[in-house]
Amino acid sequence: MSSHGPEMEVEHVMFGLIISSDSIFKGIKEDKISPMVKKIIESNGHELKCHEIVGNDEKEILKSVLKCMEQGSEVIILTGGTGVSSKDLVIDILKRISDYELPGFGELFRLLSFKDIGPRAWLSRAGAFVKGNRVFIGLPGSPSAVKLALNNLILPIVKHLIYELNR
Repeated sequence: MSSHGPEMEVEHVMFGLIISSDSIFKGIKEDKISPMVKKIIESNGHELKCHEIVGNDEKEILKSVLKCMEQGSEVIILTGGTGVSSKDLVIDILKRISDYELPGFGELFRLLSFKDIGPRAWLSRAGAFVKGNRVFIGLPGSPSAVKLALNNLILPIVKHLIYELNR
């Protein structure tokens, strides 16, 4: 029997969500991502265990990642901080604290994004990274990008992914 069949999966997954945005953190901009992510995750039978909003600050991002890990999040989604600006820290942080990257995620995300937004898609450094049996996913801070990733890339495979990481 192959270990790659859809029958090899966990029942549900514990998610964490970290929004890295100075403007949302300071209350200048409304957070439209959190309620959407919570609704999508819960309607798919999973749980949002941890939810943090931080500025573009390395120490605060790291503190939030640790908090979500301590609270049992198996998949931690970080939004914002994935572009080319010097303020975009998330992907560099995730690379540093992870065991390895899952390059297919970023490749597919940029392909799907290209169909939506055109050549601006290649400016995204979105990616997925593994540390032990946990997954960190860095996504752009746009609600449409987060929805695209959740519905098309994360949720269709997340139960099998967590199963594989816990074997």
